[in-house]
Amino acid sequence: MASDTLPIILITNDDGITAPGIRGLVDAVKGLGQVVVVAPDKPQSGMGHAITIGVPLRLNQVDIYGDIEAWQTSGTPVDCVKLAVDKVLHRKPDICLSGINHGANHSINVIYSGTMSAAMEASIESIPSIGFSLLDYRFEADFTASKYYVHKIVESLLKTKMNKHLLLNVNIPAVPVEEIMGIKVCRQAYAKYEEDFNERIDPQGKKYYWLTGEFVNFDKGEDTDVWALQHNYVSVVPVQFDLTNYELKKVLQTNWD
Repeated sequence: MASDTLPIILITNDDGITAPGIRGLVDAVKGLGQVVVVAPDKPQSGMGHAITIGVPLRLNQVDIYGDIEAWQTSGTPVDCVKLAVDKVLHRKPDICLSGINHGANHSINVIYSGTMSAAMEASIESIPSIGFSLLDYRFEADFTASKYYVHKIVESLLKTKMNKHLLLNVNIPAVPVEEIMGIKVCRQAYAKYEEDFNERIDPQGKKYYWLTGEFVNFDKGEDTDVWALQHNYVSVVPVQFDLTNYELKKVLQTNWD
């Protein structure tokens, strides 16, 4: 049942409801409001903004976080946000937090990330939202520094009047908290994966392909998320779901209107 006094904090992720990262996120903010978790029942990394169409969605309450209300779904991270608003909370939460993702979501990763797509869906629904990621893919990653900065950022935002479409992409370097230089507000770097598909043969003698790749940064600016993370800053990139290229729009209007 949603509280009428405490801020409602919706938590989701793309690594699944049992991932250590989402537990770290719950621990970091559970003293800041009424926390409700709605997360996938299995890992959904790289799902982007996918939604479930054509098959039933399952939604079950689970006892994972003690006195924290928690639900797992068979759907995508975006489905989690939609179900949370419509079937669990029956209202919009005060803020939506997604993560803490196991691995980086800087630069172009924001396009593919289920973590950030869940946060973006909340922003589309006029819910201020933040996606948090730690630059450590390991299951046993240390989330101590992440929890410190999650608490610091969320506590600060809850004390302000947030824009209803606020959307932040926050990445945290995988170093001890005392080695983090602070928070840096950045732009998204121009970087991408130089990808390759390894061709392999299965036991039946049929070909299959395994995606591999190397992350390459083409952006040498010192105001980017990649630069900040390389220098042990927590990077904060303000993101928007409006993909309009306004500069090109002006050119096309001049030539075509």
